[in-house]
Amino acid sequence: MTAGTNERNLALICDCDGVLIDSEAVAARMLVHELEARWPHTDVEPVVLPLLGLRIEKVLEGTAAQLGKSLGADDIEAIRRAVETAAMQAPAVDGIEAALAQIPLVKSCASNSFRPYVETVLARTGLVQFFGDRLFCADAVPNPKPAPDVYLAAAQGLGLAPASCLVVEDSVTGVTAATAAGMTVLGFIGGGHASDAQIDKLHAAGARHVFDDMRQLPDLVAQWTLSTAAAP
Repeated sequence: MTAGTNERNLALICDCDGVLIDSEAVAARMLVHELEARWPHTDVEPVVLPLLGLRIEKVLEGTAAQLGKSLGADDIEAIRRAVETAAMQAPAVDGIEAALAQIPLVKSCASNSFRPYVETVLARTGLVQFFGDRLFCADAVPNPKPAPDVYLAAAQGLGLAPASCLVVEDSVTGVTAATAAGMTVLGFIGGGHASDAQIDKLHAAGARHVFDDMRQLPDLVAQWTLSTAAAP
């Protein structure tokens, strides 16, 4: 099998927020702001941050439950809109465009966000050029991450086995989802929201390797491509 044939039968699947768009820190600040406005004198940040990567609704439900608070449906919808509006203005992750341009594999995006948001941010940053309509989002599958649904949908949409897909994820939620789908996962901690504490957490969730600079991605993908091609 030639290298070219290998490349045509393998895919790189990227999460959106925190991998393509440096939006998680922006989203976190807005979530904290909105909740503190509703729950004065409550320290919400330590509860919100570990839940990043889940759907916004799940972050809000989990935070409320842990703090013994409650949010109505109108509050949840208003906060979701505020967070997505803020996140839409976030820049692309540093180095991601150059990295993707160097990677010869077919590329798709698998996100826990809804498709209209993903389409908007990829178009605004110009990253849509790498993905086209190969977008697989939470509003098109029965269960969001950490369930594997969106990654299994991506593999099916690409016509590939899960083992032929390499994933880049920044959250435990996403790594758990991709690992459950049977894919190899690279953990990325170079976004504005990341910390060294994430390294062990991402490894524990199933990430094969954790890196913090998108300039490393082409080499990591090349290494995986060679090892996958050599596998029996």
